[in-house]
Amino acid sequence: MTKSDLIEAIAQNAGLTKDKASIVVNEIFDQMVEAMKNGERIEIRNFGNFTVRNYEAYTGRNPKTGEPVQVGSKRMPFFKVGLELKRRVNGE
Repeated sequence: MTKSDLIEAIAQNAGLTKDKASIVVNEIFDQMVEAMKNGERIEIRNFGNFTVRNYEAYTGRNPKTGEPVQVGSKRMPFFKVGLELKRRVNGE
């Protein structure tokens, strides 16, 4: 499912126009990104948790040349699936 598919499904199920559904979806995503930028954890019951993990700088290798390359520290979003979502996907 793409973002466009999600917007269309929400528009149909909620009786909204695609424009209004698009605003809703974009605002939800924007708020989630803003919360993660601020280091906040997002918990959606029965779905899962979004967190930000910090990774230290390290020395990697260029795959073409094999030369060492310094990779800077970074923050990466991480999703941990909720138990209820896992059960529903597995048909339990």
